[in-house]
Amino acid sequence: MNEDKKSGDVINANISGDVSGQVAVGKDIKQVQNVGAPSITEADLLALRQMLTDLKAQVEKEAPTDKKDAALERVKELEEAVTAKEPDLTTMEYVKRWFVKNLPGLAGTVTGIVIHPIVGKLVGAAGDIVASEFRRRFGKE
Repeated sequence: MNEDKKSGDVINANISGDVSGQVAVGKDIKQVQNVGAPSITEADLLALRQMLTDLKAQVEKEAPTDKKDAALERVKELEEAVTAKEPDLTTMEYVKRWFVKNLPGLAGTVTGIVIHPIVGKLVGAAGDIVASEFRRRFGKE
């Protein structure tokens, strides 16, 4: 008998029907999946800060005088919420709603920041529970 092929080394598999997920067939199968938090670069953080700076400038330019201070305070709250070690989804949602109600012309910019891929990375880095809640709150815009 050949040393490379011993009795029982032949494996046949027939997988049919509605199948999803992983399937492994063989002998001494080793699978490794490295799932980690998305890497957030300094460039990502710089881009996010620039978006927030641009939003502040837009508020300064476009917000009516009677709402400008409140709008700038919401932008500050948004910045703190998205850059916290665990992003504050409740504040993000509140700020978005505030702009929709009070300054709808700027609401699209705020929403764009909230659902931006960089914010998604920050949320993902906070863990599966936070990411799942983020998708529930903001996933169907």
